[in-house]
Amino acid sequence: MKIKRILLGAVVAGAALLATACSNSSSSTSSKRSYTPKSLNVEFVPSTQANKIEAKAKPLEKLLKKQLGISVHVSVSTSYDGLVEAMASKKVDVGFMPPDSYVLAHKRGAADVLLQAERYGYDEPSGKMNHTLMRKYRSEIIVKKGSKIKSWKDLKGKKVAVGDPSSASSYIYPIVELYNKGLNVLKDCKVIQVQGADQAVLAVYNGDADAAFTFSDARPIAAQDEPKVMKDVVPIYYTKWIPNDTISVRPDMSDKFRNKLTKAFQNIAKSKEGKKVIESVYQHYGYVKVKDSAFNGLRKYQAEIKKISK
Repeated sequence: MKIKRILLGAVVAGAALLATACSNSSSSTSSKRSYTPKSLNVEFVPSTQANKIEAKAKPLEKLLKKQLGISVHVSVSTSYDGLVEAMASKKVDVGFMPPDSYVLAHKRGAADVLLQAERYGYDEPSGKMNHTLMRKYRSEIIVKKGSKIKSWKDLKGKKVAVGDPSSASSYIYPIVELYNKGLNVLKDCKVIQVQGADQAVLAVYNGDADAAFTFSDARPIAAQDEPKVMKDVVPIYYTKWIPNDTISVRPDMSDKFRNKLTKAFQNIAKSKEGKKVIESVYQHYGYVKVKDSAFNGLRKYQAEIKKISK
């Protein structure tokens, strides 16, 4: 009987220790997600000229304030990496992050994905928007109509405009895919960097670059300044599919506020005024929940670009 009581006591004691450990673990996890903003800092990346994006995004302050009941400040980062740094230092609560920036930020423990953007697809190669909502897009290589560059094989020795080195569409995907086909863009071409997809299109149109890497289809954006680009700039190559942009948040943000923020963005996307804002900034047409695993394909491309860049 004594042995049985001793064993029973040991089991009870062990269970108590386990319960305590679980309780501590749970409270620790909970404490990591205890942040509730008193005012919200939202930042965008400069996919087109920064001053244009900021002007278009500013109305989001009022829309979010109405949904959340707190003050909201909207800004535009100087670069893709700048937004990652701002979230890592907790200066920014919410980032409109392209997939590449999100993956880098998540790896650093600086961001969790909250929502993924939906965009209307484009008919290729016309560049005309259709009404199919997509959670993915492609990168394209564009050249001037009538150019001697007919395929990626003709890019060797040519001046190629690329975007931010962390950009999936204007850098990572086309460079990785062409490298695997036998062309090392970083060594075999004259690479110039431009800021913004619209500037990449205009660089080709104006003759400042022989070709450019950008998302499909960036031409309608550039056409707002120069309508002729729709006919005079043409795609010659499309990459594999890339996951759409994210709305990402600080990892320490509370679950309650995350849910509130999710509803806020989805409500804004459904409203007449909100639709106008998110469409004008990044051509977003809605937001859906997404898992981190949706970005695993991009992670493989990022691993490859590191090897190529060495």
